[in-house]
Amino acid sequence: MAAARSSARSEDHAGPLRRAGRAVGRALHLPFTGTAKGIRRATHAHGAGESGLGKLIELHAVNGAGDVMITVALASTVFFSVPTDEARGRVALYLAVTMAPFTLLAPVIGPLLDRLPHGRRAAMAGAMLTRAVLAIMMSGAVATGGLELYPAALGVLVASKAYGVVRSAVVPRLLPPNFSLVKANSRVTLAGLLATGIAAPIGAGLQMIGPGWPLYGACALFLLGAFWALRMPRKVDSAKGEGRAHLLTHGERKPSLRTVGPSVLHGLEANAAQRMLSGFLIFFLAFLLREHPLSGQSAAVSLGIVAVAAGVGNACGTAAGSLLRDRGHGPEVIIATMISIVLGTAICAAIFFGGLMVAVLTAVAGLTQALSKLSLDALIQRDVPEAVRTSAFARSETALQMAWVVGGGIGIALPLNGTLGMAVAAGILAVGAGLAVRGLLGAARRRPGPKGRTKTRVA
Repeated sequence: MAAARSSARSEDHAGPLRRAGRAVGRALHLPFTGTAKGIRRATHAHGAGESGLGKLIELHAVNGAGDVMITVALASTVFFSVPTDEARGRVALYLAVTMAPFTLLAPVIGPLLDRLPHGRRAAMAGAMLTRAVLAIMMSGAVATGGLELYPAALGVLVASKAYGVVRSAVVPRLLPPNFSLVKANSRVTLAGLLATGIAAPIGAGLQMIGPGWPLYGACALFLLGAFWALRMPRKVDSAKGEGRAHLLTHGERKPSLRTVGPSVLHGLEANAAQRMLSGFLIFFLAFLLREHPLSGQSAAVSLGIVAVAAGVGNACGTAAGSLLRDRGHGPEVIIATMISIVLGTAICAAIFFGGLMVAVLTAVAGLTQALSKLSLDALIQRDVPEAVRTSAFARSETALQMAWVVGGGIGIALPLNGTLGMAVAAGILAVGAGLAVRGLLGAARRRPGPKGRTKTRVA
């Protein structure tokens, strides 16, 4: 009896401590579980959870976080440190290096993935695993910038773009009811941008521990991404509704972007002009603002202002895409409107050249490029048969990257005169608008409406 009473008294004393321990545990656990539940509610909203799009959104967030970890790790190495005051020939070499992944992607990876339409989950997981292995390989060389860093970093770029091509081809399979393709694409892209913003400072903190630590973080994220990719819904690999269609034009049997219809072609032309503008602004302003900073600012601050303006514009464009309502002619009209807006802004920047107009142009360029690219992806997803859709994405990405490189080359070669530079930017956009806008609006008018009637106007 005495022993029993002693045990009861000890439990009474331990009870408050145990309850306090549970309360502390819940308090520490709640921010993480609450945040996770909030993220899950956001990614699975509006039917995205039931359709499987929510899982793709979360997967893309992991992908963006892993990519930015690798970027942080490489930022201090010779691979990405290309000071703008060095010889322009070295910068041109950098442009050639950035083109290599896309040159490899279009003729090899795109058709290969087309032949594996039932292995999309495995393809995304493979791209994740490849980057996880390469991140570990780079962790030993990142501090010294050894030669082995270059092929590994190039492999990361190729694997990243391969994942992006497959991810774009998967979206139509996971589209919720009453969801436009532009809206779905923007939701996925926005998740990647938000994850990038969160992971960048974490990567910088890991960099302070050691140069290889961001790469360890990237490896962990990509391993998680590979696991999540394999757990995507089975309909991602389903053959239901697919046809082994060939796009034929004048007896030509090889699928190409010349055979995908006027909407995709004109959308690609407009996007190429805007991507060329992006490359031009990056390199022209990098040289210009080093020699002639914004009024009252240092060169570093001037470049920072322009970079922030472009980033904010891009994020706003992606967010705006997620709010758009579905309309049958949406993608064509969006692209035509975006290139017209940025063209008008570039003309104003040429006439009223100054620091404010440069910041406005970069912000508008970021916004319009984001919306135009989301809309181009929607056109490819809508108009290109699944049998060749992955190749179409790969080829379009290659064409856009080539345009970016050409624009960057013009920016490197041009004299450092602000008014002249903005006039050239406006000229690039004017060519793109002249080639694309009329065709885009015409295609939107001709597209059948909801009840099968042909549209006669754009509203």
